[in-house]
Amino acid sequence: MEGRVLIVAGSDSGGGAGLQADIKTVTALGGYAATAVTALTSQNTVGVHEIHDVPASFVASQMKSVMDDIGADCIKTGMLHTREVIDTVVDFYESRASHVPLVVDPVMVAKDGTRLIRRDTGETLKARLIPRAALITPNIPEAVTLTGSPISSPDEMEHVAAMLLTLGPKAVLLKGGHLEGDVVRDLYVTERDMEVLESPRIRTRHTHGTGCTLASAVSVGIAQGLTVRDAVVRGRKYLRAAIETAPGYGEGHGPLNHAHTVELDPA
Repeated sequence: MEGRVLIVAGSDSGGGAGLQADIKTVTALGGYAATAVTALTSQNTVGVHEIHDVPASFVASQMKSVMDDIGADCIKTGMLHTREVIDTVVDFYESRASHVPLVVDPVMVAKDGTRLIRRDTGETLKARLIPRAALITPNIPEAVTLTGSPISSPDEMEHVAAMLLTLGPKAVLLKGGHLEGDVVRDLYVTERDMEVLESPRIRTRHTHGTGCTLASAVSVGIAQGLTVRDAVVRGRKYLRAAIETAPGYGEGHGPLNHAHTVELDPA
């Protein structure tokens, strides 16, 4: 076991996304996952039915408990539902953990369209958390929300990726799965380069938690000493196999096979 990841995110009772997907991913890739729960959700593959906020002070207490004892080689954020939680996470990061690489998955909307971030919270996310990130991993709807610029083509995707970089992160992974086509085209962007990462599209409804899974896969790679770019490449490979071998559970957007790296002893 190598690479400690502190995951600051919401819980998914269905197990396909959120902290549950994060923990599975980090473990499946050989790392150690610790958590600070930011919100509880009642959800399954069909949709999100209820959200219960965790007090910001308790989020800070969880982060402190982990960092004081276990430590972290990377911190990954997911669902940060309120402005108070974002401010608390940033304040803790600045005071106690600014030496640790930060991966920000700007979770905003669930697969069923439920908002996972309050409408007054987006500007705080942009102004306080994103500028501190080693990497942000928005999908197209999240990128549009963050920049106010539409995306309907690869050229527009490149333009928005460059806009996201001006918000202050060291790198951007803009995921292109929401665009139509037989090829999924992601963009990895830094101040020095823009790289197109392409994969054949897998036609399936079993895509619940893909964003959480990819961000956590990248985070554990960084925690294990990979460069951000190499962690992205490995993370995309892991995610693709998890989608290809999805178990087919649920009536809606089903979960992935996070355990595809695990070999069971037949005995």
